[in-house]
Amino acid sequence: MSREAVNLGYRIADGIHERREKAAIKAGNEPAIVPFVGYGSTQWVRVLGRALYKTMLFSELSETFSGDQRASSPARGWRSFTSVPISYAEITVTIGGQQFQVSSDRGGVLDVSLDIDLEPGVHEVTMSMEGSETVSSSVYVVPEDENIGIICDVDDTVMVTALPRPLLAAWNSFVLSEHARMPTPGMPVLLERIHRAHPTSPVMYLSTGAWNVAPTLRRFLSRNAYPEGTLLLTDWGPTRTRWFRSGAAHKVNSLRRLAREFPDMKWILIGDDGQSDPDIYNGFALRYPEHVAAIIIRNLTVGESVLASGRVWGDDRAREIAAGSLWMEANDGATLCDKLKRTDLL
Repeated sequence: MSREAVNLGYRIADGIHERREKAAIKAGNEPAIVPFVGYGSTQWVRVLGRALYKTMLFSELSETFSGDQRASSPARGWRSFTSVPISYAEITVTIGGQQFQVSSDRGGVLDVSLDIDLEPGVHEVTMSMEGSETVSSSVYVVPEDENIGIICDVDDTVMVTALPRPLLAAWNSFVLSEHARMPTPGMPVLLERIHRAHPTSPVMYLSTGAWNVAPTLRRFLSRNAYPEGTLLLTDWGPTRTRWFRSGAAHKVNSLRRLAREFPDMKWILIGDDGQSDPDIYNGFALRYPEHVAAIIIRNLTVGESVLASGRVWGDDRAREIAAGSLWMEANDGATLCDKLKRTDLL
């Protein structure tokens, strides 16, 4: 496929977004920032958020972004996709008594690393831009002596979704009420026990889901007693070189980034065997064996496996990891927890 043809998709999407943004401005929609939980070390932090124009649904969605348990009506996924992102918004970030001038990307996503010296623990971060209210979130600064971290997939690992069959993906993302989403059996307890055993460990929820679904996902995790952590999501739609973004590439790049950011950290990698998690995690273990504490895979049911197209192995060497002591797999969180108890990780 020619570069010109691929770029056509990007230009079409860009044009649609530009028209929506102009319409929001003309309608007098106010700008707003949706903050996400970030993370960092004692020398830097990664701040995450999204700049949007307020719509009629924004007030309802803001309750789910903030985790407000008093929200009275269930939020369906499609409502998250009605928001209008602000391209290249100029945002003021304040943390630890210091101010930073940063900007969002084309899709309104704020994802920046800031050099700052901070003590370990949770720190408040505020964000504001011209015409918006100041909002606050938090960043978790990992202690220097913490050497265990948790990275967990979302779809079919913490939440039963039967992705990535396109029809079901659309149903779960755009139609299904967040209150109808079901946690994967035993997984909340597994994550809670791992986090209790390593209370200062960073927790990352790594998903190929779009940033638009962050409010639904955050509220789902909170309501089902999953440990609080950072959402590492992505954008949907075309790029300058591809018609569709690669979800697998997003996960691989995120894992590599975390390995660079925390050179002394070993990660407990949690996923499912529905499609690419085993191959991605094993590839990471082959490339960065010093950064892997365990690989925990939830086996899908027969029905889920059919919908998810089955396990993918891209490298025969990955099977060697699957046969080793790092690898654990079972059908539910309770059995995985029992297996993990046999190690020094729990």
